[in-house]
This record gives sequence, structure tokens and C-alpha cells, in this order.
Amino acid sequence: MWIGPYKLINLLGLCIQSIFIQNILLFNFLGMCSYLACSTKLKTANGLGLAVFVVLTVAGTLNWFINHFITGFGALKWLGVFGINASKINLNFLEFLIFISVIAAFVQILEIVIDKFAPALYRSLGMYLPLITVNCAILGACLFAVVREYPFWANIVYVGSAGLGWWLAIALIASIREKLTYSNIVPGLRGMGITFVMTGLIALAFMGLTGINLDQVKEDIEIDQITTTENI
Repeated sequence: MWIGPYKLINLLGLCIQSIFIQNILLFNFLGMCSYLACSTKLKTANGLGLAVFVVLTVAGTLNWFINHFITGFGALKWLGVFGINASKINLNFLEFLIFISVIAAFVQILEIVIDKFAPALYRSLGMYLPLITVNCAILGACLFAVVREYPFWANIVYVGSAGLGWWLAIALIASIREKLTYSNIVPGLRGMGITFVMTGLIALAFMGLTGINLDQVKEDIEIDQITTTENI
């Protein structure tokens, strides 16, 4: 439940894979709206990237607890301590609603903190800061972690690395767009046109690593070896 079959080297592999190989934005193309809208300046992109990383890490951790102790099948068996037999209750149909509520609540807290301590960044992000609530990259990473049944520490590594991967992607395109401001671009490609082209090229570079599995634990490798032997 807490660490499972994962060792430190597996967690490191999961971190590298989530940032570079299966980047939540460049591999799954989640969170494109704020990525395109807030990537004109590197300073703004770094601020939004940091906000997404913090929200995704904290919300992903909280949602792991919610899945394991509230919404998952048999998650309410802990109520047996109070004499309540709820082991067969399945609240999975509430998972989307609760996950989004947790994300929204934490985004509101983060918005208040940024407005208090970094008003310039708050103004530059504008309406896109509260829109982190509906950033599909955050909800997507939380749901990926649930579907893949990560134990606690692997879940933290995954959601944190997914947030770092999103931050890396928006920082890369922002630095490129700042340079493109001084470039002589074909009129038909200026603005979003060249941004989409550069995003595609960056995604191709990241997808060149597709097929490398660094997060496989020992149990999975042994099962694969047994299956291969049986097939032979």
C-alpha cells in the first residue's frame, strides 16, 4: 500500500519516465489551453508551471487517500472499527466529483497565496490561474495514478514528476517563443501557427524515447520473463 514492490531505483525510473518519456503534455497532450495561452513569456510560464506542479503534487496525494479510503471498492472497510460493515459499498461514481472538488479547493488556496506574496505574477497569469481547476493535465494525472494502482510513494513520485514534466514543456516553448519574437517568420505561420509547429517538433523529440520502460518493478519483469519462456 505504501511502497509496494517499488524500490528506490524504480521510483527514480518512474520519475524520469514521467518527465521525459511519457510527458503529461507532450505525450498525452493534456493541459494545452493554458500551455498555449501563458507561454509568451518565460517568467509567466515558470510561474504557472510552478503553480501546476504544486497543485498536482498536493491534489494527487490527497486524491490517492480519497481513492484508497473513500471512493475505491472496499475502501470503507476501515469503518469496521466503529462497528459499521461498509466493505461492499462502492462510491466510485463520486470519484470525478470529489477529485475535481479537491483540485478546485487547493487552487483557491494557492490563488490567495500568490495574490498575497506575488501580485505581479498574479496579474500576469490573470484568468488562467483559476483555470488550473479545470486543467485536464491535473485531473488526468490523478486518474492515471488511480488506474495504474500506484502505492503511496510511487503515486507521489508520479504526480510530482508529471507536474515537473508539464512545467518543463511550458518553459521550453516559452523560451523558444521569446526568441521567435525577433525572428523573421512567414506571415501565415506567425502567432499560434509557429507555436503549434514548435510544439510538434518538441513532442517528436520526447516521443523518440517511447518504448523505454524505466518504471517496471521486479515482479513485472519476472512475469514477463516467465511469459516469454512459456511462449518459446
